Amino acid sequence: MEEVNKKEGYRSILEMGPLLLFFGVNYFYGIMAGTTVLVISTLFSLALSWYWFKNIPMMAAAGCIAVVFFGGLTIFFDDDFFIKIKPTIVSIIIAGVLASGKILGRNPLAAIMKSAVSLTPEGWNKLTWLWVVMFIIMAIANEIAWRSLTTDQWVSFKAFGIPVLSLGFGLLSLPIMQKHQIKKD
Repeated sequence: MEEVNKKEGYRSILEMGPLLLFFGVNYFYGIMAGTTVLVISTLFSLALSWYWFKNIPMMAAAGCIAVVFFGGLTIFFDDDFFIKIKPTIVSIIIAGVLASGKILGRNPLAAIMKSAVSLTPEGWNKLTWLWVVMFIIMAIANEIAWRSLTTDQWVSFKAFGIPVLSLGFGLLSLPIMQKHQIKKD
């Protein structure tokens, strides 16, 4: 059990580390240096994930692609616009994939999470629509933030506000998951 907790601790560091480095480097050296460190540390984090766990979670891989793409555009064009719109675009894509899947009679969220969570079809339906709403709200919040805050304030929002929003929606997900969980005997 201690080994599992240790691995989960490493996973948390790998997931949050690049974002915290981005925040810290941005604070001292600016958005371009912060973005460069974000891209490099995200790639390094993914490599460590492969080395330690012999797998790369699909969401981490997709996140890495988005960071490298938008971060690369930011660095190449020397324009922070690209890194600022990344959370908006990624959130809209995720909401669109989840909603489209439901409309087409599929459930992408269940396909991704079924190994960790076992819910009734009604539970997956409610959870998926909650997550669609969450990602739409995240996109709107990011749009408001990057358009109305200074770059440093936006970086703080990205590093701390978005995770708090995610945590809030995670907490809203718990009652659905508890009510609709399929008990394993």
